Amino acid sequence: MKVGIIQFPGTNCEYDTQYAFNALGCETQVLWHKEDTIPAGTDLVVVPGGFSYGDYLRSGAIAKMSPIMKALKQYADNGGKVLGICNGFQVLTEIGLLPGALKRNEGL
Repeated sequence: MKVGIIQFPGTNCEYDTQYAFNALGCETQVLWHKEDTIPAGTDLVVVPGGFSYGDYLRSGAIAKMSPIMKALKQYADNGGKVLGICNGFQVLTEIGLLPGALKRNEGL
């Protein structure tokens, strides 16, 4: 299995994710957020946790403007499998791959 792991400034779980998939026998590649394609033959793309761009506006709001996100949306629209972990889930919601919206906790 070939797994691509997207890395943004502020993510902090990309190498843990890579380690876990490598331990399962997968071939992994960390994909920098400024790349504009998902490598051919990728079976799964993971958007890991952390704080993409520091989450200064709202979780995933700046990350959704990265070039890799257009490629990820196209990959998913063509049937590609995508996993969002923690902040990665929030990014997937921001780009419209998951329904709904996120809001701040009332009590922070």
